[in-house]
Amino acid sequence: MIAVDLPFHGKTVWNEGHSFLPADLQKITQLILEQSNVTPGHKIIIAGFSLGGRMALQLYQAKPALAHKLVLLAPDGLKVNFWYWLATQTWAGNKFFAFTMKKPGWFFGLLKLMNKLQLVNSSIFKFVNYYIGDPEVRHLLYSRWSTLRKIKPAVPAIKNYVNENKTTVRLVYGKHDRIILSSVGEKFRRGIEKHCSLTVISSGHQVLHEKHSKEIIQALLH
Repeated sequence: MIAVDLPFHGKTVWNEGHSFLPADLQKITQLILEQSNVTPGHKIIIAGFSLGGRMALQLYQAKPALAHKLVLLAPDGLKVNFWYWLATQTWAGNKFFAFTMKKPGWFFGLLKLMNKLQLVNSSIFKFVNYYIGDPEVRHLLYSRWSTLRKIKPAVPAIKNYVNENKTTVRLVYGKHDRIILSSVGEKFRRGIEKHCSLTVISSGHQVLHEKHSKEIIQALLH
């Protein structure tokens, strides 16, 4: 098993600015496979959780013949989130995003008011509060979102590749996840049902957790 830390994750040192392209992902993956003595023609499982799901989808899109299975745990990338698009794909939105990460006071006030008025459920409130409450975490959030903004998998093309290559796809979602909903996975399954299955487990967004290992292993091995 090869687990890759993305830019601004783990111990990865990224000195290329806020730019990480699909070509970078492909090149780095190829180097890792070569160094791991994975021979050409040897098929692998591509797996990803949350943001890593978007990377997995992009990698599969580039080299669908490389994978005999695609395992996606509460994956980002199957649906474009409006707020993420605004913050990373538009000049004005990105500037405002940077300002908010430096001075989040107004956002905190708005978030608390919306939670009090029950316009935001408690799980999303806790999730956002975690990422906004700590200055270092805010800095990392801005860097991650901005750097990985060019990774935009083309879902229709991916579904075509799944059918053409008969790639096994396993989707795992959390029943109580309010960040990434299983309904998005159900929509993705349409047209590739023969190759794709979806499992909903008793979890929030953190499906990649030791206590859910049984379900994850089943998705990897089934």
